[in-house]
Amino acid sequence: QVQLVESGGGLVQAGGSLRLSCAASGRTFSSYAMGWFRQAPGKEREFVSAIYWSGGNTYADSVKGRFTISRDNAKNTVYLQMNSLKPEDTAVYYCAADTGSRGRVAGNWNYWGQGTQVTVSS
Repeated sequence: QVQLVESGGGLVQAGGSLRLSCAASGRTFSSYAMGWFRQAPGKEREFVSAIYWSGGNTYADSVKGRFTISRDNAKNTVYLQMNSLKPEDTAVYYCAADTGSRGRVAGNWNYWGQGTQVTVSS
């Protein structure tokens, strides 16, 4: 069982930056795939980024070049650095975890945090 707690959301102007953090419980954090998803009002939860035990990562096209995912296995924490934020980035951001690559479909991931709100004003 993995418990995830996100933090770092907030209100920022367009063009600004935020860094989200996701602290995970469990001794085997380093072996987990970690992902970030987001959900805007009235929309489905969508993939943002993922990072694997090897350090390999992947991004949605909409955030590529602006967002950076990283992990600190000593702190059991995954980060999402978000730069050049746009109003369309406004959403609740969720951290996800699983024992292997689960792709970009939210339903394939088994462990979720409670979410943190990111609001980007124009």
